[in-house]
Amino acid sequence: MKVVIVDDHPLVRKGLIAVLASEEEIEIVGVSEAVDDALKLIEKTEPDMAIVDIRLGDRSGFELVENFSHLGCRFIMLTSSAAEFDVRRAEESGAYGYVLKDSMPEELLLAIKMVDRGRKYFDQGLMEVLIRKEADDPLEKLTPKEREVLISLGEGLSNGAMAKKLTISEFTVKKHVSRIFQKLNLNDRTQAALYAQSRGMTAYSPPEERSEEKLDPTGTKV
Repeated sequence: MKVVIVDDHPLVRKGLIAVLASEEEIEIVGVSEAVDDALKLIEKTEPDMAIVDIRLGDRSGFELVENFSHLGCRFIMLTSSAAEFDVRRAEESGAYGYVLKDSMPEELLLAIKMVDRGRKYFDQGLMEVLIRKEADDPLEKLTPKEREVLISLGEGLSNGAMAKKLTISEFTVKKHVSRIFQKLNLNDRTQAALYAQSRGMTAYSPPEERSEEKLDPTGTKV
């Protein structure tokens, strides 16, 4: 089984290498700490499985899942986040596993073995999140891209910064922001940021100050 490791913490990478190296059936074919490098690594090595952190600098490990899960690479998210949004996004994006970093090494190895057999493994303490009925959850109304925009709003990013981060136009960002306000019944960007924080989607930081500009709630100059 060919495995790649993607984590931006050196200590975690070394620990994973030590744990996996003891397993005869596992071959570590690459290690990366950033999304762009990991995209190239996975494309080059064509691993059977990737163990990926969710937070990779200012990027997300879910980018890797969304790019390669359809090609046969199975992903296990290894993270310190027990946030409901992250757990649900892992399932929706096609990840096969979700293991918390405070788990014992034996649990990670169990997850790897189950995923290798085509079964999913999510941390047992988080299973209630997946089986809970959320038909009335407002977040369920958002598209995956709208959720990314909501996360960026929680980070206090401007429309221009969001456009660059998400590789879309500012016009598209403004449309997503307007739809988010409508679907979640929010009035402005600060409310959106606080909402994202309350759902565990991101840590709140105040929206960027804009000098000599007057903006409407979607960030459009008026």
